[in-house]
Formats: sequence, C-alpha cells, structure tokens
Amino acid sequence: MAAKPETVVAIYPGSFDPITNGHLDLIERGSRLFDRLIVAILQNEEKESPLFTVEERMEMLRDVVGGYANVEIDHFHGLLVDYASARGATVLLRGIRAISDYEKELQMALMNRRLRPEIETLFLMAGEAYSFISSRLVKEVIGLGGNIAELVPPSVEVRLRERFNAAGAGVQRRLR
Repeated sequence: MAAKPETVVAIYPGSFDPITNGHLDLIERGSRLFDRLIVAILQNEEKESPLFTVEERMEMLRDVVGGYANVEIDHFHGLLVDYASARGATVLLRGIRAISDYEKELQMALMNRRLRPEIETLFLMAGEAYSFISSRLVKEVIGLGGNIAELVPPSVEVRLRERFNAAGAGVQRRLR
C-alpha cells in the first residue's frame, strides 16, 4: 500500500462550456477537501463544437474562482490519467447528478484505474439545488430566451448573453 502523499492534489476535469453554479459548488467543496485542486478543461475540439474557446473558458473560470487560493485553472488533451500523473495528482474529482451520470462515470473510473491504479476517482454528489443543471441545458435555455440567472455566475451569464445575441438563431440550431 502506497503512503499518503504530503500534499494531495486533485484534478476536476470537464468541458466547462460554460461553467455553471453546479461546477462552482464542486470546486468550492473540492477546495476544502484537497491541498490543491486543478480545474482542467478537456481540449477535444474534434468531438465537440464548443460555444466558447478553451481560452475563453479559462478566463471565465479564473474570474469566478479567484477567491480560492488553492484552485488552479489549466487545460489538457489526451488521457486524463496521463495529465493527472504529470501534474502530480492522486485524485480525480467527478460530480454525479443522477444515476445516469454514475453509470458513465463508473466506466471511466474503472478504465482510469486500469491505466493508472495509483490515481483514485472520488465522486461527489451534486448539491440538491444544482442536481439538474448541465452546461448543455443552460445553453439550450438561454438559446430559447429563458432565464439562467440562478444557473450560472453573473459574469458567465453576461458572456452567454453576448454570445447568443451576436450569433442569433444560428446558435440555437447548432445546439439541437
């Protein structure tokens, strides 16, 4: 059995396109659990067509997590466990909103354990107020003219409104 490292570094990976209050809840809770928490944006432009660039998402994250001294924002491509290992992380932090999330997350956690058994995956249940929020749903609601004020930080709402107003209906079609 390996000894516990002096400093526990965790990675909270995701697309964060955009960051939601649910993400912020996990970041706040993770910042209390770990010595260092790296919020890492997965760069996977081939698989998805993101609303915001990686640079824009990093700016938004830095803006809303600036108050947490032990939280760092980064991005990566390739295997998460390789990135985690390179950053000295021993924990992957993942949020679970529903049973459907758990099934997908379990598969990824087991594969990550197979690839790097020294890295543990920790699941945190979403806070009750955030259990229904997803980036996809936020984009759909704002694209249809709905109110997202309680779903994302104010600065993120401003960016979303600017993006949707500039893009018009083309963004609505792309989201479906």
